[in-house]
Amino acid sequence: MFAVPARLSHEFGRVTDSVWNVAAMQRSGLVNLARPDQLLSSMLAFRRLGPIGGAAASAAGRDPDACALVDERGSLSYQQLDRRSNALARAWSDRGLGTDSVIAVMCRDHRGLVESMVAAAKIGARLLLMNTGFSPPQLAGVAAREQVTAVVYDQEFTEVLSLLPVQVQRFLGWVDEPAGDVTVLEELIAGTDDGAVSTPEEPGGLVLLTSGTTGTPKGAPRQVRSPLAAAHFLERIPLRSGEATFLAAPLFHGTGLSQFILSLGLGSTVVLRRRFDPEATLEGIARNRCTALVVVPTMLQRILDLGPEVLARYDTSCLRIIFTAGSSLSPELGDRVTAEFGDVVHNLYGSTEVAVVSVATPADWRAAPGTVGRAPHGCEVKLFDEQSREITTANTGGRIFAGSGLAFGGYSGGGHKELIGGLLSTGDVGHFDTEGRLFVDGRDDDMIVSGGENVYPLEIEHLLATHPEIVEASLVAVSDDTFGQRLRAFVVREPGATLDADGVRDYVKANLARYKVPRDVVFLDELPRNATGKVLRNRLLSAT
Repeated sequence: MFAVPARLSHEFGRVTDSVWNVAAMQRSGLVNLARPDQLLSSMLAFRRLGPIGGAAASAAGRDPDACALVDERGSLSYQQLDRRSNALARAWSDRGLGTDSVIAVMCRDHRGLVESMVAAAKIGARLLLMNTGFSPPQLAGVAAREQVTAVVYDQEFTEVLSLLPVQVQRFLGWVDEPAGDVTVLEELIAGTDDGAVSTPEEPGGLVLLTSGTTGTPKGAPRQVRSPLAAAHFLERIPLRSGEATFLAAPLFHGTGLSQFILSLGLGSTVVLRRRFDPEATLEGIARNRCTALVVVPTMLQRILDLGPEVLARYDTSCLRIIFTAGSSLSPELGDRVTAEFGDVVHNLYGSTEVAVVSVATPADWRAAPGTVGRAPHGCEVKLFDEQSREITTANTGGRIFAGSGLAFGGYSGGGHKELIGGLLSTGDVGHFDTEGRLFVDGRDDDMIVSGGENVYPLEIEHLLATHPEIVEASLVAVSDDTFGQRLRAFVVREPGATLDADGVRDYVKANLARYKVPRDVVFLDELPRNATGKVLRNRLLSAT
């Protein structure tokens, strides 16, 4: 036998990945190899308009009468979305916005947000997706760093914009009462020609923001220039063209945004609500016959907490996919979802910077609850120790590094994630099992050293979630004169529960090593979370 040169092996791997990617897109209906003209048109639209504008334009060209979105104001076809975004793009151009502009949106999920996203692409402006949980100083700080020239916002966020400079143009995406002297998108669209607009020479780009749970949110620019990037999802998530997806996760977050773009590219219907409501979500799935639900884990918890009587009121047999990401899905919660809805859990692991790392299919979850699965073709995942040496032994923990064609190229304000061999740090630690499935053990910076032992809170949090009297729990480290640090558990009990602090400690002691038992236990009515469901550990620390 002869050794295959590394470069040849690498090129062969790229060809193999491409074959898998094309096959996945063909299965989903994203591309039709019998219609190369449509594929060429889609690729050109992505190159000129970026992922959001390109996906919407491609869908409008294939089937203009198909339903694009459903929100609390009704439905819009792809043709209507195309024309309304044309009108908005033209109105913005008339107001001096264009390729040198940065348009921020701070909106809940509704048509105004979608139309703004598509219109920004049509004028070649950079789109900045703002977190609806921002405070005025956070918003002003991010807007200054990203050089925002215009902002679209919902009326409820008026006070949050109070620190923005007066020269930043303002547009209201959703109003609940008379708007005063601020321009409302709906009025702007209704009063402007909706004919085709000129296509920019280059896409304006897209900036996602990190969660900011440990500091000021950073900007992570994205430039997706081809629909082929969708294959990273479609290989392991069986979305199909022309179906309907209920997007419960917010669109400003990578979880909701990625599946929104995919749904547009597939010519599917996107069902939106401004605020998450667990029962309204079930009703929307049943009424629109949604085949996919996109959530963060806390939303799944709230849906299951409705109880069997409420769950039984709605026919969700149409649901083939529950796509969850954004934070850890505990084995206990994932198993409850599987018991209620069947083998539909698709657990994605990724980050704002890295994008897709791995996906656990229902088969992966059945075999190994808690896993985040395997990397799709075209994505690479490796573990490294503290000396940057690769770890290849199963069930041995290490720092997770990953890379794909969707990874970012650096923060907009400067700086980058740690890189090893072209792969980005995710900031997490984890391990592979003997079958090659990935598990996330916790955040690298969440590790607690207590009495010389390394402890990752996630393991204890997942254990506590299995207790019949506990809804959820979160652990932090506090200073200890003897051990350096000790564990403090914040626990949310089930209604009517009588569990006390000793009961919490005894449960951990019976299942884990003694050094993992929390010394302190604090009971809360709920854990503080941001808009995407991540626990705000800084708030817990400030309460200690």
